[in-house]
Amino acid sequence: MKRLYFLTIICFFFPINTFSEEIFLSLKKNTVNVRYGPSIESPIKYVYKKINLPIKQIDKKGNWRRIIDFKNNSGWIHLSQLKKINSLIPLEDKILFKKPSNFSKPIAKIRKGRVLILIKCENNWCKIKTDKFKGWIKTQNIWGKFKS
Repeated sequence: MKRLYFLTIICFFFPINTFSEEIFLSLKKNTVNVRYGPSIESPIKYVYKKINLPIKQIDKKGNWRRIIDFKNNSGWIHLSQLKKINSLIPLEDKILFKKPSNFSKPIAKIRKGRVLILIKCENNWCKIKTDKFKGWIKTQNIWGKFKS
C-alpha cells in the first residue's frame, strides 16, 4: 500500500510529459505583426521585418502562437505567418569554414544576430548559407533548433 501511495505522489509531482520538446518556427514573410493577445482585434505590439527569423513558440491558442525571440521579445503571431524552422541566429561572432573542421579554410566572419539559413547539421557543426556565402559553423551559442 505504501508503494502505491509513493508512486501516486511521484506521478502527480513529476508527470511524464513535463519536459516537452522546444518548438522553434521561422517567419514566413518579410513583415509580420506581433500582437498583445491571440486575436486579430488585439493591438499590434511590434512588427518583425525579417523573413526566416527564427522564433520559439511558448504557448498556443487556436491558430495563434505566443512566441519569444532571441532578444526576449514576446507576443502573439497568427499561424499563417509562420513556417517550420529553417534558420539560426548566432549569439556571438562566428567563423564560417569551408568544411566542418577547425582546420578547414575559413571563408568569412559571421556577425552575431545575423539570420542564417540552415542546410543541415552533423557532429556539432551546421552547414548554413547567407546572402553571399555557404559553409559550416560550430553549433555553440546559436539561437534556433538544430539536430546534430
